[in-house]
Amino acid sequence: MTDTALGARSGPNWKAAVLAGLIAAVVFMMMEMALVAATGGSPWGPPRMIAAMVLGKEALPPPATFDPMIMMVAMGIHGVLSVLLALLFVLAASRLNLVLSLVLGAVFGLVIYLVNFHGFTALFPWFAMARGAVSIMSHIMFGVVLALAYKLMAR
Repeated sequence: MTDTALGARSGPNWKAAVLAGLIAAVVFMMMEMALVAATGGSPWGPPRMIAAMVLGKEALPPPATFDPMIMMVAMGIHGVLSVLLALLFVLAASRLNLVLSLVLGAVFGLVIYLVNFHGFTALFPWFAMARGAVSIMSHIMFGVVLALAYKLMAR
C-alpha cells in the first residue's frame, strides 16, 4: 500500500485543518461538560474557566450556572485556540497515515493538557482546579477527533 492509500498527503490541507479544529473544539466542549456533569460537577464550569481567560475571575463565581455570554466567549476562545492548534498539528499529521495520525493526536492532546493545566496555571490559577482524569481524557479525545476529522476531510 502506498502512503496515499493509508491516508497520508504530501502537505497540509489548511481548509481541512481549520474545519477539523472547529469540530474537535465542539466535541471537546460537549465531552468535557458531559464528563464534569457525570462526576457531580456543574457542566457550566468548564466554559466559565475558559471564558475567565478573557473576562477575568469574575466569570468563575459559584454556582457555575448557564450564561449565554459566558458560553459565547468560551466557545470563541476555544474555537480560535483549537484552530491554531490544528494548524500546528497538521504540519506533522499531513504526512502520516491514519493510524499514526490518531496516535499523534492522542499524544498531542495529552501535551496540550500538560501545557494548559501545569504550565498556564501561572497565568490562570483556576486551571489547577480542573486537573485530573476528566480533563486528561477530554484533551486526549480532542487530539484524536482532530486527527480523525482532519484525515477524513483532507482526502
